[in-house]
Amino acid sequence: MVPEAVIEQGENGARPRGEGWFVINARDSEWVHTDELGSAVLFEGEPRFREIGINIQVLKPGQPNCMYHGEECEEDFLVLHGECLLLVEGEERPLKAWDFVHCPAWTEHVFVGAGDGPCAILMVGARGRGEGIVYPVSEVALRHGASVERETTDPKEAYAAYEGLRRGPALPDVLPG
Repeated sequence: MVPEAVIEQGENGARPRGEGWFVINARDSEWVHTDELGSAVLFEGEPRFREIGINIQVLKPGQPNCMYHGEECEEDFLVLHGECLLLVEGEERPLKAWDFVHCPAWTEHVFVGAGDGPCAILMVGARGRGEGIVYPVSEVALRHGASVERETTDPKEAYAAYEGLRRGPALPDVLPG
């Protein structure tokens, strides 16, 4: 029998602790926020999920969710609310609620909020095997402030210009609906 994990309430929101199944509401969970890259609920506590990463990222119009990149594992994305742009393999694709995106390993991509309000995207990806990530220079991503100026495989270098993450509860205007 698999035990239920403990949900601990902290000053920044709720987080699971320990192994086991659990139920947690995204609005009640601990979030991470940045001025430049939006807000995200990660759903993970300690220990992290071993096999997948999962989060909901909320972007304001014009905000990228990260730097344009390709990585060793496949990822899937579902736009839950609003509009965004998918910058993928040097192309720009507009997306709306309920659009699904599959990225095989090493697909270069990033999302940028669009439209008149927030965009919420469910993001799911396999955990890495140690082969890494690459942040290539992308002309289309540069136009949206979402590309490095020099290719790197070092996340610290790719995000050097950005402020750190702030942990906190969901902001009142973060989750649409």
